[in-house]
Amino acid sequence: MIHKEKLANGLTVVVEPIDTVKSVTVGIWIKTGSRDETKTNNGISHFIEHMLFKGTSKYSPKAIAEAFDSIGGEINAFTSREYTCLYAKVLDQHIHFALDIMIDMIVASSFDTVEIEREKKVVLEEINMTEDTPDDIIHDYLMELVYKDNPLAYPILGTKQTVKNLTRESILDYYRKHYSATNMVVSIAGSIEIEQLYSIHEKLEVIPSRECSSSVRKEPNYSINKLVKHKEIEQAHISIALPGVGIKDERQYPFMLMNNLIGGSMSSMLFQKIREEKGLAYTIFSYNNAFIDTGLWTIYAATSPKEIDHVIQSIYTILKDVSKKGFQEAQLHVSKEQLKGFYLLGLESTNSRMSRNARNEMILHDHPTLEDTIAKIDQITLQELNGVTKQISIDDIATAIITSPN
Repeated sequence: MIHKEKLANGLTVVVEPIDTVKSVTVGIWIKTGSRDETKTNNGISHFIEHMLFKGTSKYSPKAIAEAFDSIGGEINAFTSREYTCLYAKVLDQHIHFALDIMIDMIVASSFDTVEIEREKKVVLEEINMTEDTPDDIIHDYLMELVYKDNPLAYPILGTKQTVKNLTRESILDYYRKHYSATNMVVSIAGSIEIEQLYSIHEKLEVIPSRECSSSVRKEPNYSINKLVKHKEIEQAHISIALPGVGIKDERQYPFMLMNNLIGGSMSSMLFQKIREEKGLAYTIFSYNNAFIDTGLWTIYAATSPKEIDHVIQSIYTILKDVSKKGFQEAQLHVSKEQLKGFYLLGLESTNSRMSRNARNEMILHDHPTLEDTIAKIDQITLQELNGVTKQISIDDIATAIITSPN
């Protein structure tokens, strides 16, 4: 059972006790990401995430790392386009110890000027690493291609120039505007007693409640474009986009079933026809990048440069065939079982439970049970599944390609 409470400082706390484990995962989620940035400060959300580990009034950067190592725990963070998360996984007996450090990282990070300049070098190397990884950077190229000047198009890491231009003042200004208790969700899942919640709430109430400057997230327009970039690489990387569905879209579950059947597994049409039957690619898959108000359905493939056109045409043929003919009842049943399996197996760790509850709270403000979700999947009809397949049109495709210059 999930316990939810809003504290006096405006912070929302969601707790899911799991009595079959000895670990507990704590996540502090902030409703800010690259989508809330501008062209001039792009990358600042991710940079602040890094700076949370660079010392507080109580702990040096080394002390933070050593503290979690000393209890056999893990601490990490990530930034996405719509939120930032600081999270830790520890044995249940260490939850208060972990929370004390995490809260200090959130409320009392030093943002030391020397550490800022040092961390800029680290992030610039991270950008270099991403640019040298074509199967990674191509997805950023595709977002930029499709969403153009909308902040959803901005890379999460920022650009080399925007990172270099960050100042302590601009970082602190952004931090104060977004790191407010009213703009956060704390999600805890694992071995925790309900009796512990009062003392945990007391700790969390020290997070300040500032006047939060929530960005107005403008829904992006979808642009049909094509981009080809050349790099000295052996494989060509192809990323094809079509309009997807957002997290709140009522078509979300039928869309998931369609994605599974087309490119979401080893038995999918893309994998079987393009890799197994034709041997055109080692890697090929599809996924829906779901945001609060929109989504981008993406097909990715890696192939020989000489086979680019062959792979793209093969993908088009599959998409046109699916759009015209739809699926059969047997395929609907298989995809339902796949989706239920992916969903339930993915929730067997405290990390995944913590993340699921945080996202549900931030986006839906609701916590459907596992049984509710499984029932929704079971209730999908063939008509609903084929309803989303009929909306596939190759006229809506945007394409990003990275290949060798020759």
